[in-house]
Amino acid sequence: MANLPRKELFHLPQGLIYLDGNSLGPLPVGAAERVQKVMAGEWGDELIRAWNTADWINLPLRVGNQIAQLIGVREGSVATGDTLSIKVYQALAAGLRMRPERRVIVSDDGNFPTDLYMAQGLLDTIDKGYELRLPTPEDVESAITDDVAAVMLTHVDYRTGRLHDMAAITARAHEAGAVMIWDLAHSAGAVPVDLVACNAEFAVGCTYKYLNGGPGAPAFIYVRPDIVEGLQPALAGWLGHEVPFAMELTYRPAMSTERMRVGTPPILQLAVLEEALHAWEGIDMGDLRAASIALTGRFIDEVEARCPQLALITPREPARRGSQVSFAFEHGFAAMQALIDRGVIGDFREPDVMRFGFTPLYLDEDDVIAAAAIIEEVIVKELWRDAKYQAKSRVT
Repeated sequence: MANLPRKELFHLPQGLIYLDGNSLGPLPVGAAERVQKVMAGEWGDELIRAWNTADWINLPLRVGNQIAQLIGVREGSVATGDTLSIKVYQALAAGLRMRPERRVIVSDDGNFPTDLYMAQGLLDTIDKGYELRLPTPEDVESAITDDVAAVMLTHVDYRTGRLHDMAAITARAHEAGAVMIWDLAHSAGAVPVDLVACNAEFAVGCTYKYLNGGPGAPAFIYVRPDIVEGLQPALAGWLGHEVPFAMELTYRPAMSTERMRVGTPPILQLAVLEEALHAWEGIDMGDLRAASIALTGRFIDEVEARCPQLALITPREPARRGSQVSFAFEHGFAAMQALIDRGVIGDFREPDVMRFGFTPLYLDEDDVIAAAAIIEEVIVKELWRDAKYQAKSRVT
């Protein structure tokens, strides 16, 4: 594919095949230098003046505009900062206020736990008899009935890589009169997203996965421009105020998606993210998607041919999967530790899922074949049986 991969833009340790960018992206080459510049030249020399002289105050908007290009929305409609959990809470609270007469939220039982925790916490706080309805992913559309206030789904399943049909589900939600909220944590930078075409009201996402913003990188939230002025944020922070430095005692929201900002922006993390997003310049998401399908398809073929002990749980059809491949294996945790020990980094999800992410920005076919050969060695020779691979750390 033209312009792919761009390995030279990332710090990738020699001899290592990194298949975990769906959990934490690698370090962009220019990130350390950018942080040093912000710390020494801006924070160090300018001190508080840097909010103006280095334009820190507009950094969240600049980064939001970069993300907007990757998720198919216009500039000014994406706000950055805070965490994905906070953005889920904001979007869901706003969505429920848009449908005050309804009492049902639809998600699915494969959604990322944090999204469900935040939803339940919000409903417990409101305490007005709401129901959180959790059908299987396959039954979501039939669960969207005329009593549903909001539908909140993760576009790509974090465990299996299954891809929801965004256009069809959003259309069904709107047909039922519900508000649509998409979590793009495993979509932004991985698959083409066109929120404008499907007309979804909200989308949220994180930036430390496929966008390579680093651990703890700030989240983002999209609000459809035509509904912004009617939203009253449940979490009203001073930087979401129309004139923050007027220091008014009552909240007056900004007249854009910036009203969804809450706390002071994390400047160091935003600077890293801004640097990381330069890697996307000149990339066509259609080309990236084609490369992703080719890589994941080749990986599935290679692993299944070499390791029949592993059971594919990711959809085989390219149109139904994101940019990851997952296999179930009874001894998946130990097998993944053995792989990591041999330079193939994926990760494990309970109860038995070995998960591999594919990022065409820095992976190619040679990486896929080499990884599959090492997986074969670990599985066929049962190298995972070594006692040192059995003990679980706090992070798996």
